[in-house]
Amino acid sequence: MATERSSTKAALKQTLLSLSVSLSYYCIGLVRGYSAPAVPSMQDTMPELLPTKSIASWVSSIPPFGAFFGSLVAFPLMHRIGRKYTVLIASPLWATSWVLVATATDWHVLFAARMMMGFAAGLSLPAAQVYVTECSDPKIRGVIGSLPALAMSFGILVMYVMGKFFEWRQLAWICCGMSCCLFLAVACFPQSPVWLNTRKRYEKAHTSAKWLHLEGFSCDPKATIGGQLVVAAKAPAQVPVPPKPYSREALLRREILIPLGIGLTLLSIQQMSGIDAVIFFTVEIFRAAGTSLDSHLATIIVGTVQVLSNLSALFVVDRSGRKPLLILSGVIMCIAMASMGVAFHLNSAGNTDFGYLPVVSLIVFMIGFSIGFGSIPFLLMGELFPTAQRSLLSSLAGSFNLAMMFTVIKTYHPLEELITTSGTFLMYSVLCALGVVFVITCVPETKGRELESIQKLFERKPKPTKDVEPGGKRGHDNPVSTVADERDDTRL
Repeated sequence: MATERSSTKAALKQTLLSLSVSLSYYCIGLVRGYSAPAVPSMQDTMPELLPTKSIASWVSSIPPFGAFFGSLVAFPLMHRIGRKYTVLIASPLWATSWVLVATATDWHVLFAARMMMGFAAGLSLPAAQVYVTECSDPKIRGVIGSLPALAMSFGILVMYVMGKFFEWRQLAWICCGMSCCLFLAVACFPQSPVWLNTRKRYEKAHTSAKWLHLEGFSCDPKATIGGQLVVAAKAPAQVPVPPKPYSREALLRREILIPLGIGLTLLSIQQMSGIDAVIFFTVEIFRAAGTSLDSHLATIIVGTVQVLSNLSALFVVDRSGRKPLLILSGVIMCIAMASMGVAFHLNSAGNTDFGYLPVVSLIVFMIGFSIGFGSIPFLLMGELFPTAQRSLLSSLAGSFNLAMMFTVIKTYHPLEELITTSGTFLMYSVLCALGVVFVITCVPETKGRELESIQKLFERKPKPTKDVEPGGKRGHDNPVSTVADERDDTRL
């Protein structure tokens, strides 16, 4: 009975922490969804604010560019002040940027404000996911680790819905209030015990882990060397002194490079599926497709489907595993983008009998994206990266993801002109298919594994040794591994 009560408390506290921290992803969703309703509103009510189509395009797409730099800055902040305070810093930055948007009378101010809110998003993107991952037990980490992605999609949907009823200035003031709520929600929770452990603040780490009821968390200073878990060995003299966690020797190891490569590739597939081209230009896409359905209503429908799909993914991510969901997600996205390409081809040929095909295609695409590639790459980012280098690698991966996002958004219109809208969506379909092949061949399953055991998946396996028995006969392989055996060398 006591065990069940403790388990319930653990799930409750870890879920509350995750929901509060996920407000940062909700704010990112507001940033991502803002341009879809706000830019048409600006053009209708204050056209001099966006005098050209090029300026409107830059105002829409500049947040990921600012987020690229924010994610780079997130690394030293996550390392020195922790995951919690890195998330908190984003709150006043968002509040300031939304005030600037709401009071803007010149596109230069609007541009700078959008850049700032992107920078704040870059700070939160890696910090919030790592914070949630480090503060959850393995058996519920899949569900809890998917909450940020759900919050982001919900933020996009809320912006779409509000965009139908409010003009752009009112939207900015509402978002400013949301940013202030983030600070109040996160401030009352403890720091990540994993981060506290790496900073040798063992007493606070123990207190934090105890409050969260984390299972199997050790705050023993003797259990860590250089911020990395060391398995006890029978012969202490054989325990090597590991390299400094951010030295060239430490970073150019197999267990660092392979997870980083997997993470970067998954984030690339996530963006090259065309997701942010769809999110940033949803209203424009539906208008260009010639569908008879109101473009704002169609946008709300697509956003609602995304939220519901993300919500349903919470209940299967710890049952089905990460890899099967990624494969299913990629297949659905591939089919949906191909269907979208066919819809635009038919429309350009004058065939208007399939007016609802774009709406159906994007609904199916959002379902596919939400059950896998929408959340799992971020979840894996917190699971695959080693503890000692997690701040650096998460920051690099977040920056890379945001650079890819900016590239996809800025190339959407040039690709339309170069290979037509139909060709652009067919290209996204092919890239989704290549992503499925990558997941099948290269991505490991991490469901239910401890973070330390996941890291060992990428270590070079020690060669088996034979014990020579009396009489010259070789015995069985020696099952006892020392720390030196279990740790990888520094060669690639």
